[in-house]
Amino acid sequence: MYIQFLRDRITQLRLQKGVSEYQMSLDLGHSRGYIQNISSGKSLPSVEGLFEICDYFGLTPAQFFDESVDDPALVAEAVKGLRQLSDSDKLLILNHINRLTHG
Repeated sequence: MYIQFLRDRITQLRLQKGVSEYQMSLDLGHSRGYIQNISSGKSLPSVEGLFEICDYFGLTPAQFFDESVDDPALVAEAVKGLRQLSDSDKLLILNHINRLTHG
């Protein structure tokens, strides 16, 4: 179950980023078939390799494994921006979110 999630998540994030398996493998410093082998079930990344993959997508491992978020890189970027705002600006953003999600 978790192994399939890992493979599917890498594929999902890779496609969202618009990068091929080949290019991602090279970007990570591996052989050209590295990501393809993971995606196809021929191999799994080491723990260090998984951390490198998370870094590649700009995610923490917790964000990577959070199944409730379809686009964790986008959410991580939004949270990064929120952290830079004042509390009053954060409240304004929260009000907008509530208005948009609750009609």
